[in-house]
Amino acid sequence: MSTLTLPPVPPHPKDDAIQLYKAFKGFGCDDSAVINVLAHRDATQRAYILQEFRTMYSEDLLKRLTKELSGKLETAVLLWMHDPAGRDVIILKQSLTVTKILEAATEVICSRTPSQLQQLRQIYHSKFGVFLEHDIERHTSGDHKKILLAYVTTPRHEGPEVNREIAENDAKILYKAGEKKLGTDEKTFVQIFSERSAAHLAAVNFAYQHKHGHSLEKAVKKETSGLFALALKTIIQCAENPAKYFAKVLRKAMKGLGTNDETLIRVIVTRTEIDLQYIKAEYLKKYNKTLHDAVHSETSGHYRAFLLSLIGPNH
Repeated sequence: MSTLTLPPVPPHPKDDAIQLYKAFKGFGCDDSAVINVLAHRDATQRAYILQEFRTMYSEDLLKRLTKELSGKLETAVLLWMHDPAGRDVIILKQSLTVTKILEAATEVICSRTPSQLQQLRQIYHSKFGVFLEHDIERHTSGDHKKILLAYVTTPRHEGPEVNREIAENDAKILYKAGEKKLGTDEKTFVQIFSERSAAHLAAVNFAYQHKHGHSLEKAVKKETSGLFALALKTIIQCAENPAKYFAKVLRKAMKGLGTNDETLIRVIVTRTEIDLQYIKAEYLKKYNKTLHDAVHSETSGHYRAFLLSLIGPNH
């Protein structure tokens, strides 16, 4: 469920374009005016505004925003201007080839559904002229590379149906490939995690817990490490409860000294129109604090105002 608050009667994209143009005029940019418009429009409306701005002022709004805004606000707003799949490819390209902070690419790939991944691969190729698999191949390594490649290329079932018998058998196979033996048979983990549906993996986790007294995730933590472990944990947590997974990611980004703004922006901006409402509920349940309050205390200025507008009311 989205947390986006839209005006009861949405203004015409032309009027929004005029408002933005006014905000850019004069000395310095009126950041608040920009936030008031863009943080309250959905993906379709934002696409229309981009079109109108180009028609009316013969200028690319994204380029103009880059010029007018700065710092974290600029990063967040520019990411927000794209539709969900468009955003994901930008994050992937950045993570794989520019920053080389592979946690971001791992999160995006391992938390998306098979149909989202399929769309994402097409857009990635048409936008950058290179296949996503090639960039993964080139910029990752080892078992981490294997799981990412398998996960983006293997078609998986998306429905809720589960065959209990197969799930129990998978739990048995994973136990033998991991905790039961010396060393870990990573190939088996890659195969089962990349071929099974989310509902099926949740059932495998249940069977594993039932048989061995602890979760499959715990076994993954014990048997694997680094980015490979992160990929497997992301897959299993998102199979169980994606909102809870993202609540944890947000908490980690804000815990301790300093804030990981890159993660904060990525999760809030990419989940606003999907399930941020559920993430807020999980955050409150797990940490006894609203996401709104947590973000408020970790951010400031117009950057804070923008993120809080996306998060919606404080409850």
